[in-house]
Amino acid sequence: MTWTSSQLLDAFLTTTSEKIIPLTAKGVASGSKVFGAAIFRKSDLSVVVIASNHETSSPLLHGEINCIQHFYALPADQRPPPSECIFFATHEPCSLCLSGITWSGFDNHYFLFTYEDTRDAFNIPHDIRILEEVFKVPTAGESSEDFAKRPLYNKSNAFWTARSVAELVNDLEGGEKQQMEERVKKIKEDYNGLSGVYQGSKGSAGIPLA
Repeated sequence: MTWTSSQLLDAFLTTTSEKIIPLTAKGVASGSKVFGAAIFRKSDLSVVVIASNHETSSPLLHGEINCIQHFYALPADQRPPPSECIFFATHEPCSLCLSGITWSGFDNHYFLFTYEDTRDAFNIPHDIRILEEVFKVPTAGESSEDFAKRPLYNKSNAFWTARSVAELVNDLEGGEKQQMEERVKKIKEDYNGLSGVYQGSKGSAGIPLA
């Protein structure tokens, strides 16, 4: 089944508002970050599993990894093949989560907030820093300007294709586009509030914010 950008957006944004944000709020209250994820069936866009970050249990339990763990914990007869699913992350997946998505067999992923959003609006710079320091190798004679312009990862490769919510919104026109922009704006405002709670709890506990 091929879904339009509008249909995908409606599924992503509705699930984020109604399911991921409430779950994330509980995690943030216990000290975990604001990242969440959901897996949908390609056939009808129904939700298979949702999850949020659970770093208070393990630093590896990012929202996406936790979601994959929940997915594979389902009984085999209730779990669709990853190739028949759509993977959605509230924030652009980090290097750990990109690897998890790849090794788990998903052939796509979508995300709402970019790495730059995560760094600037959420004060969490690790995603960009790890990709640049560990994976992004400068070539001989490459200027710092050219190095900075190179993408951090390949968004269309042999394993999967990645697209942002902003790209899906830009596929739309007129009133439909404006309506989706308003929905995205509202969700981002909700996440700003969650981020404030998270950063405030870390700061008050004397824990570095970054």
